[in-house]
This record gives sequence, C-alpha cells and structure tokens, in this order.
Amino acid sequence: MTMTLAASLFPLLCWLSYVVFAGWLERRRPSLSIIMGAQRKRWVRNAVRRETPLDAILSGNLMSAVSFFASTTVLIILALIAVLGQVDSVVEAVRVMQPGVDLTTAAVERHIVIFLIMFVMAFMAFTLSLRQFNHFCIMLGAADHTEAGDQEEIYVMAALNTLAARNFNHGIRVYYFAIGMIAWFVSIWAGIVVSVLVFGSILYREFFSAARELVAGLKQDLPKQDGTRDD
Repeated sequence: MTMTLAASLFPLLCWLSYVVFAGWLERRRPSLSIIMGAQRKRWVRNAVRRETPLDAILSGNLMSAVSFFASTTVLIILALIAVLGQVDSVVEAVRVMQPGVDLTTAAVERHIVIFLIMFVMAFMAFTLSLRQFNHFCIMLGAADHTEAGDQEEIYVMAALNTLAARNFNHGIRVYYFAIGMIAWFVSIWAGIVVSVLVFGSILYREFFSAARELVAGLKQDLPKQDGTRDD
C-alpha cells in the first residue's frame, strides 16, 4: 500500500520539484525561458515604437493558445470526476493489466484524486497566465506609440509577459507528467520510470536542446538572475 501511494504521488512530486531544481540550475546555466525573457523585452521595446496590428495579432495568438489549454483542462477535470463514479470498472481493468498486484478500490480512487488535483492546479496556472497576458495586452495598448517609450513601462510589460509564459509552462508540464500518472495503471514501476524520463526530457529541452543553443547564440542581453534589470 505504501509503495502504491508513493507511485501515485511521484509524478506530482516530480512536477513540483522540477520548478525548484530548474530554478537552481538557471543560476548556473540560463534556460530557454530565461533567454526568451530577453526576447520578450526586445519585443516590447519595438512594439512601443510602431503603429501596426502585428503586436495585437501576436498577443491574440498567445492568449488563444492559453485559452485552448484552459478549456481542454476543464474537460479533463470533468472526465476524471466521471471516472470516479465508475471506479469499480477501472479497478477491474487495472487488475487485468496488473495481475500480480492486489490493487484496492481505495488505491485507485486515491490515484484518480491525485490525478484530478494535478489538473485543477494546471487549470489555475492557465487561468492566471491568461489573466497576465490580458494585463500585458492592456498595457501594450495603453502605451504612447508617439514616443520612444518609458523604460519602466517597458520593463513592467516585459515582466508581465514573462510571468504569463512561466505560468503557462507550469500548466503544460502537468500534461507531460500526466503520462506518468497514466503509466501507473499499467504498472506502478512504469509510472515512476516514465515520470523520471519525462523529468529528464523537459530538463533537456529547457537547458540543453538545439532550440536553446540556437537562441542563446543570438548574444542578446540576458535578464539578471538576481531579479535586477539590465537597463
């Protein structure tokens, strides 16, 4: 029972611990998100100097992506609640896939509840991201495009955009670690192994991928790791 519970919690703990570990690693090696933060500031600097619909289109595309995932997450939450009402059928199916393990109904219910908690947290992250992108759009629209732009205003807009992207990434990672939650139904060890592989895959994409190296090669000024500004 202890091992079954630990395997159920493991993907959730991996998702939460990734934020801590990535923050520690970012102080030694800028991640793709940190590098793109400099590009977001560059975007805002150029946006306040031009009178075109381009920035509105780009902002709309960002908000559409977040809205899509928020809506999809609601459907998944409803589906998981429905599964709780048919838990006996789920237990029978799991016992067929894991004939050597005596999984109880309570263990399966507990796993589904943890699964549900993860997606509720993802929904909260997506809605917060959508709200922050909305604030960014309002500030971008309120900027005076007849002048070069106030540096304080540019910093705040870029920071809002970066915060929104960070919360969006928090929500997206739930979908990745949900693969480990699904693998649990096949084998509790499969859930643990898959979660570790997902953790490593996300870490590679963020810190060592070809995309990260390409963007890093642009030699843009990176945001200070202590939270100070580079202007």
